[in-house]
Amino acid sequence: MAKYINPFTDVGFKRIFGQELSKPLLLDFLNSLFEGEKHIANLTFLDKEQPALFEEDRSLIYDIYCETDEGEKIIVEMQNKSQPFFKNRSIYYVSEAISRQGERGSAWNYAIDSVYLIAFLNFSPLDFKKQFRTDVVLAEKDTVEQFSDKLRMIFLQLPLFKKDADECENQVERWIYLLKNMETLNRLPWAAQSAVFRKLESIADVSGMSRDERLQYDEALKKYRDTISVFEGVRMEGRAEGRAEGRAEGRAEGRVEGEKSKALSIARSLKSMGLSVADIKMATGLSEEDIKNI
Repeated sequence: MAKYINPFTDVGFKRIFGQELSKPLLLDFLNSLFEGEKHIANLTFLDKEQPALFEEDRSLIYDIYCETDEGEKIIVEMQNKSQPFFKNRSIYYVSEAISRQGERGSAWNYAIDSVYLIAFLNFSPLDFKKQFRTDVVLAEKDTVEQFSDKLRMIFLQLPLFKKDADECENQVERWIYLLKNMETLNRLPWAAQSAVFRKLESIADVSGMSRDERLQYDEALKKYRDTISVFEGVRMEGRAEGRAEGRAEGRAEGRVEGEKSKALSIARSLKSMGLSVADIKMATGLSEEDIKNI
């Protein structure tokens, strides 16, 4: 049994980042992510979660919805598998959080707060650049100057992070290393030097859970593994079918090419005997163009 919780489960992700007790962890991660740009002093967790766009969303995507003291809305989510229309889904998801701020009446002047989406991706989308961090903002096309600060999406492709513990150079990298490897670790590196990671070690320790928490976690872990297993099975079946179809198509193409080669050989003989193109066409099934090109 693993010592630390699996952060890719619903229970694990929200235990680490989505409860009052773990607020210092989320603040540390976000401030590391925005280092040099902004500093978040405090967060309030909002009860209303973002709506699921597909029935399987809740088994694939876990989210935390919170607000800074400045009124900025931050959605932090873990996505375990890609979905159709992935980019469109992300844009719609953030737009929902923006449109929800609207008020009735002519007095409202579109005073919206910024919305940030921070997405941990446990996969690499096919239509994304192969880079660990993708940072999306609204910008003017020619000058690349920021057009508005009201919408921002940061995608972190976890499979593209390959560093070992001793290679991590900053706090974001240390966080990503721990999230990727937590379930296989017997101790958390940096915990001795960092109060934040000592707290993470305490929160993530499976032995520290109550009986009810453990039952919930075990169920979430089973659901996560079943979901991943189903998707992996579908992927393997698709690859097997593709190979089988490729072999069948190859054999069919070979037969067609062989039959045409045989017909061309017969056509040459008939043509040398002086038969007309029409007669050769009738005898071999070849086109007039094929016969004329012999």
